[in-house]
This record gives sequence, structure tokens and C-alpha cells, in this order.
Amino acid sequence: MEAIMKIKEIIVVEGRDDTIAIQRAVEADTIETNGSAINNEILERIKIAKEKRGVIIFTDPDFPGEKIRKTISARIPGCKHAFLPKEEALEKNGKGVGVEHASIEAIRKALENVYEETIEIKEEITFDDLIEAGLIGGAEAKRRREQLGKLLKIGYTNGKQLHKRLQMFQISKEAFMNALEQMLQEAKK
Repeated sequence: MEAIMKIKEIIVVEGRDDTIAIQRAVEADTIETNGSAINNEILERIKIAKEKRGVIIFTDPDFPGEKIRKTISARIPGCKHAFLPKEEALEKNGKGVGVEHASIEAIRKALENVYEETIEIKEEITFDDLIEAGLIGGAEAKRRREQLGKLLKIGYTNGKQLHKRLQMFQISKEAFMNALEQMLQEAKK
């Protein structure tokens, strides 16, 4: 029998179905935001959880999920983040997207590749680097950002968010260049 993965931090999810999916995949406690209209009481619980055990924000790879992530990060700096690629969070019929639709393996993989926000941000990758890499502007930019987000396990973002996320998670220039190289190799296949 395989050992179940235990998560020390408390995982912040959007709802009950996400909690059920997380608990199928790992042994962990969760706090549910109950959607994107996150209230002060829940933010206070998340703040206490971060101080006591640490917090991993694990929201859906969609606009409301990103809004919740930003709201929590703005109020409670220094949280950890787990990201699911959108295609691994799609409902079987392709209509819904969310953590609750992800496989046990996809959830475990996301939780094994957690990023911690840094408060002191140093810019290793400039906005110009992103333009030069074809990640901002141009017909292929969106697809390239999706691919880069998957390779670096930081989720999909628009150009401005990508720049911020690369800084926030202190992605090194080397890791960034390696991911770009891997994208080019995959494109040649």
C-alpha cells in the first residue's frame, strides 16, 4: 500500500467539492473561501492558519480563482501557491473547470510543485525579456504563455501577470531560459 502524501500547510480552496478532491489525493486540512466574494472572517482564518502552519492557495485555473488568489495575496503576503494546468482541471464534458475535476495525480503533482511568494522582489527577468521571448505581443504569445506556465508550473497568465508572477516566485533567469529552450524543442517535434 502506498503512503499517502501529508501536507503540513492548510490548503485554501474555493468550495466543498475542492476539499473532497484534495482529501482523495492527500492528507490535508482545507479552508474554503466559498467563492470569490471572500469575506473578512475567512481572510482572518487564513491569516491565522498562515501564522500557525502555513497556507497553500490552490484555486481553480480560471478568472474567479485568480481573483481569489490575488485577494488573499494582497491581504496576507508570503503565502504558498499551487497551480493546476487548465486542461487537467476540466470537467469530463468540458464545460466546467476546477480543482474538483482534477485527477488524484494532477492534484499531487501541483502540491509537489508549490511556489512561495517572496516579499523582497528582485527582477531577474525583465518585461523586455518577455517581449523578446515572444510571450507578449504577437499571434503566438498567448499559446506560448500557456506553455511556459505549464513548464514552470505557475499557471496561465496574461503578459503583465506573467512578469509579476515570475518575480513573486523568484523564478531564476536560468529556469526561465531552460523552459523557453524546452518550448522551442517541443515546437520542432
